[in-house]
Amino acid sequence: MTPQQIEQLIQQHIPDAEVSVSEDEGKFTARVISEQFDGLMPIKRHKLVYAAVNDQITSGALHALTIIAKTPAEAN
Repeated sequence: MTPQQIEQLIQQHIPDAEVSVSEDEGKFTARVISEQFDGLMPIKRHKLVYAAVNDQITSGALHALTIIAKTPAEAN
C-alpha cells in the first residue's frame, strides 16, 4: 500500500478529516484531524481510523499503522 491509498481509505470513512500519511521502512503513520474526535477517548478515535483500513490489515496488505488522532483544536 502507498501512503496515498491509506489517506483515501481514511478520508472515505471520515469525510471531514484532514489526513496525512507518512511511511518509514514499511511502517506507516497516519495523522488524522477531525471534528468527529471531539469528546472521544483516544481508543475510540483509533477505532474509527482502524475501521477505515481494517480490510487491508486483515488481508495483510497493511502491516503497521501508527495513528495520531486529534480534533482541530488539539492540532493547533
